[in-house]
Amino acid sequence: MDLIKAIIIAIIEGLTEYLPISSTAHMGFTASLMGLPEDEFLKMFQVSIQFGAILSVVVAYWKKFFDLKNLQFYFKLAFAVVPALVLGYLFDDTIEAVLGNQIAISSVLVLGGVVLLFADKWFKNPKIDDEKGITVKKAITIGFWQCLAMMPGTSRSAASIIGGMTQGLTRKAAAEFSFFLAVPTMLAVTVYSVFVKTWGKETANPQKGYEMIMSSQDHITIFIVGNIVAFIVALIAIKAFIGVLNKYGFKPWGWYRIFVGVALLIYFYFFQ
Repeated sequence: MDLIKAIIIAIIEGLTEYLPISSTAHMGFTASLMGLPEDEFLKMFQVSIQFGAILSVVVAYWKKFFDLKNLQFYFKLAFAVVPALVLGYLFDDTIEAVLGNQIAISSVLVLGGVVLLFADKWFKNPKIDDEKGITVKKAITIGFWQCLAMMPGTSRSAASIIGGMTQGLTRKAAAEFSFFLAVPTMLAVTVYSVFVKTWGKETANPQKGYEMIMSSQDHITIFIVGNIVAFIVALIAIKAFIGVLNKYGFKPWGWYRIFVGVALLIYFYFFQ
């Protein structure tokens, strides 16, 4: 993978990570359309650039993340992330097996779009418009909803936002808590994928020659540039998403998912 293609994938990650349209699906489709081989470095790169997206949330909401007086905020995130950590570890191999099935991912993209078309009608009377109104119990419930995104194509953002709305959160409050929850969730996934999973495979199966980030100067450059691009784009996307969500709700994203999902189903079924 050359630097230009890596930048394109990083742009896609930054644009889609916090939108309810599935960054995993979009990065997978983009890589496939560019003809990139589905090797270990590509898989690791797609996960590792989430680090840049993580930093964008911390920067955008730095007052919240560095308010040491609000310990409840950290407790809520700690409890909310547990379901994803446990279930993600247990079903890691199953999830990875689905990542290469573009037909399945495209189908989930369409189904998720249909759900988003009706989401605004289902949750009409929200009562919580700020993170402070979220109890630990509600945070854990949202954490379980987030686990639906383990199926590639679902969207971690969509699952956790809808999970928040089931707990009485406004669209804005649900979206922001989804952003907050993404930080420990994605950080754990990135660390596990880059430093535990890959290195473990390298040690256990040296004959397979798994490539790691630090294996060459090109990989180091791609990793650094990819994270910088993902950070900048995600920072812009977060602000734009909140504005669009408040004004138009979920329907634009639902129609987008359906249109893209159907187009990709046709492409991968008939032309691949």
